[in-house]
Amino acid sequence: MVEMLNAPVFDVQRFSIHDGPGIRTTVFFKGCNLRCAWCQNPESQNVSPLIAFYEARCDEYFSCAGACPNDAIIKGGFRINYERCTTCLECVDACPNGALQLVGEQLSPEHLFEKLLADQAYYESSGGGVTFSGGEPTLYPKFMDKMLDLCNERGIHTTLETCGTFSQNRWATALPKLQLIYFDLKIMNDTRHRQATGLGNSRILENGRYLAANDYPVEFRLPLVPGYTDDLENLEEIACFLEELGQDKIHLLGYHKMGEAKIDIIQGGQKKLGLESYSADKLAEIAKWFERRGIVSFNTIPQPIS
Repeated sequence: MVEMLNAPVFDVQRFSIHDGPGIRTTVFFKGCNLRCAWCQNPESQNVSPLIAFYEARCDEYFSCAGACPNDAIIKGGFRINYERCTTCLECVDACPNGALQLVGEQLSPEHLFEKLLADQAYYESSGGGVTFSGGEPTLYPKFMDKMLDLCNERGIHTTLETCGTFSQNRWATALPKLQLIYFDLKIMNDTRHRQATGLGNSRILENGRYLAANDYPVEFRLPLVPGYTDDLENLEEIACFLEELGQDKIHLLGYHKMGEAKIDIIQGGQKKLGLESYSADKLAEIAKWFERRGIVSFNTIPQPIS
């Protein structure tokens, strides 16, 4: 478990409408303890910052090579030798077309909060606020505890998006400060969950039960990924779990394949699944299935972040 007062943030997305009520700013943290086969933000998985390479923007001036003090620029193929790169940002500053971009920077709670205040008027007028996403924001309990204090002092609504692997003890003080918790359920079978995400789901299910039993403002979500999470057996088990917890709603998130393009910009090892984005018709079909079980669904095909 990573714990520090500063935390690595790789994007602050303004005017978001899919991550909670109203107009929101969504903060994306780097670092995740799952490795989902369908991960939409592969650049978020590792904690450390890195330089991404957007090949289509590169005109091969190689001013980056002249600026790099570590000889980490490769002139053929992928541009960055990560073994040599120290993320000094000299190459980023030298690139005239923005083909090299830093992914992730360490921010203090105060620094991040100043960014969020820029849109406070929109939060107030729309009933919106700030959503903490990732990656996995629960890796940073001390940072988040301070961030929630800052937001609550200014009356800013806060939402947490989590994969559910957090430690209850380390989050004991922060959880009560949240106004909304989006909690992902992916695969209910432990073996299948481990195969698809790299981790079993016993703690996830334990935490889901804990939040529901203690009346935290939790709403469960299901990413619908063809061949991984949308089979009838998994849907049945999720419906039974929600019924066990007395929950009567679920957010359905349709898979989109646009996240696969991000694998190339970081030379990532994640396998490309080659799946089509989830269709609106298929999403509606599964929504009706849940509704027949007495579970209201909210359906979204999420947009990829920049």
